[in-house]
Amino acid sequence: MAEQKTVKFIITRQDSPDSAPYEESFDVPYKTNMNVISGLMEIRQNPVNDKGEKTTPVAWDMNCLEEVCGACSMVINGTARQSCAALVDKLEQPIRLEPMSTFPIVRDLVVDREQMFDALKQIKAWIPIDGTYDLGPGPRMPEKKRQWAYELSKCMTCGVCLEACPNVNDKSDFIGPAALSQARLFNAHPTGEMNQKERLDGLMEEGGITGCGNAQNCVQVCPKGIPLTTSIAAMNRATNIQSFKNFFGSDNAH
Repeated sequence: MAEQKTVKFIITRQDSPDSAPYEESFDVPYKTNMNVISGLMEIRQNPVNDKGEKTTPVAWDMNCLEEVCGACSMVINGTARQSCAALVDKLEQPIRLEPMSTFPIVRDLVVDREQMFDALKQIKAWIPIDGTYDLGPGPRMPEKKRQWAYELSKCMTCGVCLEACPNVNDKSDFIGPAALSQARLFNAHPTGEMNQKERLDGLMEEGGITGCGNAQNCVQVCPKGIPLTTSIAAMNRATNIQSFKNFFGSDNAH
């Protein structure tokens, strides 16, 4: 009887936010078209390492399994990406899995991405429509603008762009490229445009757009192909204009 083909996973683990990281290896039965998530599921079902020792199941985040939610981001063979879209057949083996280093570790491959959501609060990444829901359809967006705005709306706050950005680290409070692009998205909306000053002011706060060093790593790793550097350039121009308006006073000043 032919020997069962296996896939080796070398996983960087951490039992708690304060404990030391360590590596643990697992030999997982190979299946056709398996992805990293299915390998992790096998380990969870049978948490025995490659030494034959019973261990604790590996913790990781996942949700949609369709590269839409952004929850399953991790560093796979040195590159941050979505583990649901990482096919074992296309990865060099052994497969090394690590948590993203930009974010605080919760346990094993689970990280806390709260800073991304705090960044969205800083730039007010929403459109206030309270009390307007019964006014009928809002203003239409020109098709050309709608097309590129749709590309920006694909952001799933996965954190991969922050992991790749050299300016996002523990010595900086830079909010990262995802939030900068989302400010552009909401400022492009016909209703959201009414609050664009607040978003631009948010971008000009500590940790805002001036923290970008134009490394352009973000646009290379984004799993959705979002034109992040184009957004950053657009927001750079918009914040410069807004800073002049803030200094000299706007047309609406009384």
